[in-house]
Amino acid sequence: MEITSKQVLKGLNVLSWIIFIGVCVRTGGYIFNTIFLLTTNPFGAHYFWEGADLSRLLAFDQGYFIVMALLMIIVSVMKALLFYCIIKILHDKKLNMDKPFNKEISSLIFSLSYISMAIGLFSGWAAGYSEWFIKKGVLMPSLESMHVDGNGAWWFIAIILFVIGHIFKRGIEIQAENELTV
Repeated sequence: MEITSKQVLKGLNVLSWIIFIGVCVRTGGYIFNTIFLLTTNPFGAHYFWEGADLSRLLAFDQGYFIVMALLMIIVSVMKALLFYCIIKILHDKKLNMDKPFNKEISSLIFSLSYISMAIGLFSGWAAGYSEWFIKKGVLMPSLESMHVDGNGAWWFIAIILFVIGHIFKRGIEIQAENELTV
């Protein structure tokens, strides 16, 4: 049995939806818990989200807690935006296998590159911020539990997508030249 590219794209579409929904749930949890902890129950910071215990940071300073929560929210929103862009291109059926080099795909690849770069930037900022708290004696949860780890990997992905975007841009130029010569 041979798996076609159409079947692979359908599978990737389903996988993208699953990841998108999961990241949206996480983002909503971060936003809700931040507002809830600041307005109603500051003692619930032990269970901020998925094992991220930010209670010591909240006890240390509420403003610093807000900044760290905002960094976590920004990273999570950008991850959701990344998968939204992928879902949009797969759903709108702008991916034409007969002529794969088109402006929509090129634009998408550059957008994904910029979003990945922003995720790397904000993840790095959150990691540095967390290290700064640790130096001040505040016990912080791991970067993995706050979902802001891997900033180097996000930069790497951004650079790869940027290169692929330029390859697609050149492919569009060659495709346009070939159409003119025919």
